Amino acid sequence: MVFSSVLCFVLTKVLKIIKVEEGMTLDIYFTSVVPIGAMFAMTLWLGNTAYLYISVAFAQMLKAIMPVAVFILGVAAGLEVMSCRMFFIMSVISFGVLIASYGEINVNWIGVIYQMGGVVGEALRLIFMEIFVKKKGLRLNPISVMYYVSPCSALCLLIPWIFLERPKMDASGTWNFSPLILVLNSLCTFALNLSVFLVISHTSALTIRVAGVVKDWVVVLLSALLFADTQLTVINLFGYAVAIGGVVAYNNYKLKKEASRVLSTDVEDGTKEGSAQETHDIASSTALSSVPQK
Repeated sequence: MVFSSVLCFVLTKVLKIIKVEEGMTLDIYFTSVVPIGAMFAMTLWLGNTAYLYISVAFAQMLKAIMPVAVFILGVAAGLEVMSCRMFFIMSVISFGVLIASYGEINVNWIGVIYQMGGVVGEALRLIFMEIFVKKKGLRLNPISVMYYVSPCSALCLLIPWIFLERPKMDASGTWNFSPLILVLNSLCTFALNLSVFLVISHTSALTIRVAGVVKDWVVVLLSALLFADTQLTVINLFGYAVAIGGVVAYNNYKLKKEASRVLSTDVEDGTKEGSAQETHDIASSTALSSVPQK
């Protein structure tokens, strides 16, 4: 997060390659950006800690429950409306993740709890982002979001690290980590955010959603190939396939709903323009009829 903060500052303020949108105030920062940064820090901490207990593939399978968490919290926040179709899709995703967990050979429930905590943190971050955009009306590109959120997340991670993790690192002498690996991880994180920004600007949200599903499968399969502790079973893969099927149905439903909303907005705007034009024509003809004829 410190790396992202510095790099965003260099890109936006020093090199001025990307412009940061105006309109950010202290009130908006403390009421909106700080909660987003705190949830982002929670996602990073709990999600990364889960990898100490469960495999990368299984952690990725558990992440398939994300749409369920986002939808439930969205309903609680008044941003989503419960329907029979959405309830069925959420049930399919949950059932698939449950089967995938049942088929996992080495289930560590501590790791599962950490991963679920990271999922809840990410869901809350997305909910806060939606509230932030709808109520504050400030739309930021991903680089601008990282510019504002990264310093806050870094601070939220630093404070508990000082009291909880640093004493363990001092006691076990685990300070001899490779700076190269740390820098490469930081570059990958920043490249991810930049690539999302570029893909959205050149394609659409549909491309991001499809690419996300493909990415999930690639992570699972590469994890099985690269790491010896990952053993995928038939039940494992079947459950994950069911969950991914539910995620695809969820994405399709959300995209159709968004397209319908945009279409209805365009029709409404067209109707308003037509009514305004009709009113203008009537006013013009009335004005012409009132002109004295020579």
